[in-house]
Amino acid sequence: MENDKQCRNFGAISIELTDEDIMSAMKDMTGYIDITSNDFREIYKSAYTHAIQRLGQSVTAQDIMTKTVIVVNPDTDLIETATRMAENDISGVPVINSENIVLGVISEKDFLRKMEAHHTGSFMSIIAECLSNKGCLAIPIRKKTARDIMTSPAITARPNSTIFELSRMMAENNINRIPITTANGNLLGIVSRDDLIGSWCAKLF
Repeated sequence: MENDKQCRNFGAISIELTDEDIMSAMKDMTGYIDITSNDFREIYKSAYTHAIQRLGQSVTAQDIMTKTVIVVNPDTDLIETATRMAENDISGVPVINSENIVLGVISEKDFLRKMEAHHTGSFMSIIAECLSNKGCLAIPIRKKTARDIMTSPAITARPNSTIFELSRMMAENNINRIPITTANGNLLGIVSRDDLIGSWCAKLF
């Protein structure tokens, strides 16, 4: 449990530095090095950065991805889609065709957006609507299918994408999962934000 807390707070992470990290850091220094506390602090900071980069580049999507992926097809109705997500305790699923090609992704945000909870896209807005006796906001979309609400095209990554690249993609696109595909779009697995956190934990502790 304590490790999980540390993994979620990168500022508190302690990394064991290797000789390679130290040497890389020293090469970053210019001129003669007079080892004072300030110099050591600068070396440590640089070595720490090298260590983070080494760890981030040593683990790829294929190392951490979930290979058994819960999916839906474009014609899966939204009741079934929501049920699969709820039963498997996941907040999103890839939408694939009969050839296993990723067409899009459905997340909780897509449901909220289509339900138009005062256009805020928040779960609590839906609760507020229901409690104010304005009816269930899910009724208008209950007969729709995955094709109607999925986000497409999906943001995907290749098996050799590093966890640094995956983290950047998630941050830049404000998403919590990335389908891992071949160059042709065939689904191979999926990486979630929790997978990324778990990979850092495995390396650091």
